[in-house]
Parts: sequence; structure tokens; C-alpha cells
Amino acid sequence: MNRIDYRLNAIVDGGLRPVGKLADLAGIAARNGATIIQYRDKDASTRQMIAEAEKIRAALAGTGVPLVVNDRVDVALASGADGIHIGRDDMPAETARRLLGPDAIIGLTVKNEADADAAIAAPIDYACIGGVFETLSKKNPDAPVGLDGFRALRARIRAAKPGLPVGAIAGIDAARAGVVVRAGASGVAAISAIFRAADIAAAARELRAAVDDAGDGAGDGAGEKP
Repeated sequence: MNRIDYRLNAIVDGGLRPVGKLADLAGIAARNGATIIQYRDKDASTRQMIAEAEKIRAALAGTGVPLVVNDRVDVALASGADGIHIGRDDMPAETARRLLGPDAIIGLTVKNEADADAAIAAPIDYACIGGVFETLSKKNPDAPVGLDGFRALRARIRAAKPGLPVGAIAGIDAARAGVVVRAGASGVAAISAIFRAADIAAAARELRAAVDDAGDGAGDGAGEKP
């Protein structure tokens, strides 16, 4: 398993194009506290996604912050991204690992106990539980799991994989970041709290600081050492 610093996953979504160039947004986040960048684009063509991912990867050069592509193993391979983030309806993690190799980062979304069990069995490097709260950044047919649901799913995963980073996503701002980290999250994933802010750099720094202040800065949540 690759060691992943999951304190702040900044998700650069295709819907952010009116805000600015996605590569520029990713670079700002990476230089102001993000520890992993995820590129997600539900509307772009494969060719467009590859080109965009290549631009984002170039923008991250020298930061040490890895890039994962949401859903699309083909785009990750073609663009030279560091890995992928997949969900329940995407390619199985075992297949993705075979295609991408042992050094690739593979993350998995967890929404319920079945997903948690899949995360336990899968060759992944991190899991992200959510949505924890309501979010306006994407349509989500599943009800939020809430803090109690997060704690239960996190405990289920970590009992079997104690070293696996487990993040939280959906509706998380600087105030809520401390709450979920104290509930056991290794870190948080965010879109709006960073990229819809008037000052993106300041928002990223504030969110990262909230995670670090609530934990121990080790990237493993709730003051626990990796």
C-alpha cells in the first residue's frame, strides 16, 4: 500500500471552468495546503480530459502533490496521472491495480457497509466516506451518512485495515473539517469550500489548517499516528 497524505483532497471539477482554468486552480490549491488533487469531469470528452489532466499534472510539477483522475483509468494512463479515484459503479479496484501497477494511487468511495467491506478487500491506498453532509456540488441520490454513519463506516474499515487513510467528503468547510477529523477522518475532500471562495489560496490554507489543528498533522486523522 502506498502511503498517502490525505489531509486535504482538493477536487478540481469540470464545472469550475467559469471560475478559472482548471490547471491554474489545481496549482493554487497544491501550493496552499492541498495534499492530493483529484480531477473530475463528467462532461468532457476523453480527448479533452486527457489534455486537461496533462495540464493539471504540469501545473503540479515541483509541488510533490499527486494527481488522481476520477473514474477514468484510461485518462489516468494516457495523461501520466499518479492514479485514480473510483466508486461502486466504476472499474473494480483489482482490475485498475492490474492495469495501473503497484505504484499507482487508487482511492475508493464508501457510502455504506457493502462499500466498506469492498474497501477492506480491495487493493486501495485510501478510502473516502460520503457524503457526510448535504452538498450542492453534485447530484447525490444517496442520503448523507452523517457523523454517526461516518464513524461507523470508518470503524468498520479501520478495524480491518488500521493503516488505511479514510477521508470524508461532501458539505465540508473549515468549521466542519475539524468536526470530521475529530470523528476519525484522516482528512477531507472539498470542492466548493476551496474553489468557490473569493480567495482560493486563503480558503485552501484555512481548510488545511482546520484539519491539522483538529488532528496531529500526520495525515491519519484524530491524532492517530500512521
